[in-house]
Amino acid sequence: MRIIPAIDIIEGKCVRLTKGDYNTKKIYNENPLEVAKQFEDAGIEYLHVVDLDGAKSKHIVNHKVLEQIASKTNLKIDFGGGLKSDEDAKIAFESGANQITGGSIAVKNPDVFINWLKNYGSERIILGADCKNRKVATHGWMETSVVDVVEFIVDYEEIGAEYVICTDVAKDGMLEGTSNELYKEILETTKVKLIASGGVSNLHDLFKVQELGCEGVIVGKAIYENKISLKELEQFIINK
Repeated sequence: MRIIPAIDIIEGKCVRLTKGDYNTKKIYNENPLEVAKQFEDAGIEYLHVVDLDGAKSKHIVNHKVLEQIASKTNLKIDFGGGLKSDEDAKIAFESGANQITGGSIAVKNPDVFINWLKNYGSERIILGADCKNRKVATHGWMETSVVDVVEFIVDYEEIGAEYVICTDVAKDGMLEGTSNELYKEILETTKVKLIASGGVSNLHDLFKVQELGCEGVIVGKAIYENKISLKELEQFIINK
């Protein structure tokens, strides 16, 4: 299972939110590159970067931060937040993203997302399946659709989606554990490479999602609030 630390960006700074609420913004570092280098120094290979300004603006905003991290580290970056058009996808890849995540676009404009799968290949496109009470959440989690998250993933798997990040918004930033029942259901219903996101609070949570069969896990606030140290993550990666 891949360990994927998260860097969320607002106004070029590394921040975290609670349950996706922009009013709960907490700045952890003015320099996301510095944070990315700390992850790399701990033996971490992957990074999840979210353009929160982009999610709000509905187009890519912080691609310069992506470019800086991609050009000055060897981290393999998946990038999401506000990618709504072919131009946004192009900018993200040209700025150094290895993969991009489409969530709102997959709900609101599926033709564009399906074209990304065809044009870039399923290994480079991640389906963002974020949900509130099982319903798919969009636009930086400010809107909720009527679509059931498991049905949403099943439908896109049939079209060719291979990678899925699933965040239970109620868990995000709460440090209260991951949505294991939901992940279990997704993994029993589909064959997607599932990346768990939201609620990781300690090493036990990592072992739990690994046991379930998740392909990766995104770790955010637990790192920034020192609930899990980079040393512990380094050991987890070495021992897995």
